[in-house]
Amino acid sequence: MGFRALIFDVDGVIAETEADGHRVAFNRVFAEEGIEAHWDVDTYGKLLSIAGGKERMKTVIYSDEFSRDVGDKEEYIKKLHKRKTEIFQQLVSEGKLPARRGVRRLVQETHAGGIKLGVATTSNINAATFLIKNALGAEIFGFFDVVLAGDVVKKKKPDPEIYNLAAERLEIAVRECAVVEDMVIGLRAAKAAGMKCIITRSYYSRNDDFTGADLVVDDLGEPGDELVVSVKTIEAPFR
Repeated sequence: MGFRALIFDVDGVIAETEADGHRVAFNRVFAEEGIEAHWDVDTYGKLLSIAGGKERMKTVIYSDEFSRDVGDKEEYIKKLHKRKTEIFQQLVSEGKLPARRGVRRLVQETHAGGIKLGVATTSNINAATFLIKNALGAEIFGFFDVVLAGDVVKKKKPDPEIYNLAAERLEIAVRECAVVEDMVIGLRAAKAAGMKCIITRSYYSRNDDFTGADLVVDDLGEPGDELVVSVKTIEAPFR
């Protein structure tokens, strides 16, 4: 086995959460607040180059078009983001954001093989844990040795800080860690940390250039599936 720890991103990796999850929740918050902003599917895809929901909200609240007096804008964004997380969790609880194909299998097989498991995401900690527990089940959530999310680091992806912290918490050298990501900023973060990176293409990243990734697949798959591989240089417990 080429690594001793496998670290998962959440959004787009565990489940297709962006277009029909986070985007919908952001738009509902804007509507509730009477904010004249609505992110369509294409617009939100462009915003994914900005890591973090609160950071994406800043493009609205700090824009020249936003003239409302809301006091401290940073506190206002935190309030909006908290409400957005509540709406997102409601969407998850309604079963609208199931786990992607092969994720449950890979986590179970990795755990059974004695490889440590981690989560490293810029998503809100409550949203991330709620999604994983609902999509994979509480028992499988318990397989993860480390869950890092939200504002646990000062610099978000593509900065490698969150992956360096994950390796530290897992007590595994970065060169012995592999990451499962779906976006270019995640790939850049993993590589900057000195880790191997497996890309599972998501809706928003299906046409992206993942040069530098160790493995690129359309999904993590189930036994018997045809494995669609773009790049393969890593030994991993896939199908």
